[in-house]
Amino acid sequence: MLSRTADSLFWLARYLERADNTARIVDAASRLAATPDSYAGGSNEWESALAAAGALGAFVATGRQPDRDTAIDFLAFSADNPSSIKSCLQTARHNARAERAALTTDMWQAINTGWLDLRRFDGARMDRQTLNRFLDAVKEACLRFDGSAYRTMLRSDNFFFLKLGVYLERADSTARILDVKYHLLLPEGARVGGGLDYYQWASILRSVSSVTAYRWVYHDSLRPWHIADLLILNEKMPRSLANCYDNLADTLDDLSQAYGTQGPAQRVARSVFSRLRNTEISEIFQKHGLHEFLTDFIKDNGRLGTAIRDQYLA
Repeated sequence: MLSRTADSLFWLARYLERADNTARIVDAASRLAATPDSYAGGSNEWESALAAAGALGAFVATGRQPDRDTAIDFLAFSADNPSSIKSCLQTARHNARAERAALTTDMWQAINTGWLDLRRFDGARMDRQTLNRFLDAVKEACLRFDGSAYRTMLRSDNFFFLKLGVYLERADSTARILDVKYHLLLPEGARVGGGLDYYQWASILRSVSSVTAYRWVYHDSLRPWHIADLLILNEKMPRSLANCYDNLADTLDDLSQAYGTQGPAQRVARSVFSRLRNTEISEIFQKHGLHEFLTDFIKDNGRLGTAIRDQYLA
């Protein structure tokens, strides 16, 4: 495969996953913003949403204040933000069109139809009902593409590079969402385990569609260490860091068999996965600190992205 094709497929998947993740972050912030004042505390959920999406620095550079309308515009619609939902979907569609021969008909129709449907939203008059319709349409378009890929695509290197993009981006997003919740979202002086803390953790679970999974696994009320365990170490949870790295390690092994050689990407993925598999949640909280653990993980995830680029996409 040409490195250009591999790069286009890798980033097609990353941009679609980023659009889906950002839609979920905006949805979580919207839910938190709708809580009664007695639960809202002193936090700025929209600033937290910008931080979770990795866009706070770029937003601050615009000179605007992070309120509902400015944050939604920047995260969902702004052409000045290359990671806004519409920018991500537009770039993903451009990559898909450039590599249509590498996609199945169902995959192309899913992304093209999704993009055309979403073009009718322009950010104007974004009341809560309209915002919910937009976010649902984004998530549906991404799910339709993902489902068509799994149902119709030959398990070849085309499929493998798409998977690498999905799971690398998903791991980064899950880590950032957890880090923002633990490090930034709870106002100073608010009690960990209190009503505000409980509601915010519940909102995080909803943002990654994991409320039902939590109940199946723990049979307990929401507890921060259980939620962290689910989203970091539970290999059966599709958005957990451990599940992402299980898939990344397996997919890189598939590529190494297809190309007859291994390299730094395989070694980095196996190292991170082994560390996750051999860690307990109590060790993360007591020995490392959750913020420090997640910060290190995000750096390692970026290191894997660099290794994949140098090994396959350059």
